[in-house]
Amino acid sequence: MVPTPQTVAAGKIVGIYYTLKDKSGAVIDTNRKGGKPLVFLHGGGTILPALEAALLGLAKDAEISVQLTPEQGYGVAKPELHKRVPRKAFPAGRELKVGMHFNSGDGKGHNVPVTITGFEGDEVLVDHNHPLAGAELFFQVTIAGVRDASAEERQHGHAHGPGGHHH
Repeated sequence: MVPTPQTVAAGKIVGIYYTLKDKSGAVIDTNRKGGKPLVFLHGGGTILPALEAALLGLAKDAEISVQLTPEQGYGVAKPELHKRVPRKAFPAGRELKVGMHFNSGDGKGHNVPVTITGFEGDEVLVDHNHPLAGAELFFQVTIAGVRDASAEERQHGHAHGPGGHHH
């Protein structure tokens, strides 16, 4: 009897190869060029929920194209997240450029993505929206593998590498 292939479901460890494109077809990110699959615990909150839902029921080698609206991706860009920050809030001597991305703390222990959008006098104009906020996202995904999660992976809420966890 031939075993039934495992399919993507909550609590499974899933590996995917993906290419993410924007509306114009430009590649934003991919792990297909010599990369290793992105491995995650399905249902663990590692990938976008709408993408995770689109993968349900797929087995190894399945391919799928998924289009996500901004609301399903990184949200709609919020104008109130555009801020003015004094230049002195940045490390002295560090060269700052428009388009530079970095993470900043929100005072509550969370990292917030920040993009420099301009300069006015002694102020740096920044955008605290995710860089992909407001964007339609187009994923091409191939399932590289599906396996049962170990008890430790389920307990920790994420996939572990070979030989155990690597926190």
